[in-house]
Amino acid sequence: MSKSPVLLEICAGSVTSCLAAQEGGAGRVEFCDNLLEGGTTPSYGAIASARDKLSIPLNVIIRPRGGDFLYSDVEFDVMERDVVACKKLGVDGVVIGLLTADGDIDVRRTQRLVELAAPIPVTFHRAFDVARDPFKALEDIIDAGCNRLLTSGQEASAPEGAALIGKLRVAAGERLVVMPGAGVRLDNIAQLIAETGCVEYHTSGRAPFASGMHYRNERVKMGGPGQDEYAIVETSADLVKQIITTANTGWERLHHA
Repeated sequence: MSKSPVLLEICAGSVTSCLAAQEGGAGRVEFCDNLLEGGTTPSYGAIASARDKLSIPLNVIIRPRGGDFLYSDVEFDVMERDVVACKKLGVDGVVIGLLTADGDIDVRRTQRLVELAAPIPVTFHRAFDVARDPFKALEDIIDAGCNRLLTSGQEASAPEGAALIGKLRVAAGERLVVMPGAGVRLDNIAQLIAETGCVEYHTSGRAPFASGMHYRNERVKMGGPGQDEYAIVETSADLVKQIITTANTGWERLHHA
């Protein structure tokens, strides 16, 4: 059989998770902070540490806060500065997403960030999934100069949006890579390959790891309601390996190579 072209990008929420992604065989890392908010830009120190330690490509999300994707002038200034900082640190790509109040792609600002990032590639993230018209948004993202689109097919998860993802891939052709993300798991990635025809996939590959704390004051909680503060959720190298193996097997079976 010929070698599978499937690439797995791991959404990593810490330098530890970045390293686990690499150990598991991931093709690329998207580095984010605050994954429970959908991902925000990591600290300068975290990006620098990840860059020093990783040999696989490192993309960094440029997102100043959680919530919607309509940014003020102050927030956009932060995004511009973060793109410049990431370039200086030697990252391999940045990940952005900006909308207008009417739910269209903010083409002018997207183009500005693409220009600042050049020559490194730019991924447009799942802000696309709350855009008004997916096919107009796709063309706007391409026209703005982005190289890749991360999408769940405008549904809660990529398996639910697989039909639209496949149509977007066909519409984009060779102009842009369409990468399914959100809800991509070990038990569905082979089916997603069959349904969408995409060759890049995005997942976190996370699992809980027990805290090393021996003394625990259970009366005091620092996090959100119901959060187990003595379970650290990180990317699992073993789970990444399993997902990659399943994806490659699924692609090879589909293509009878």
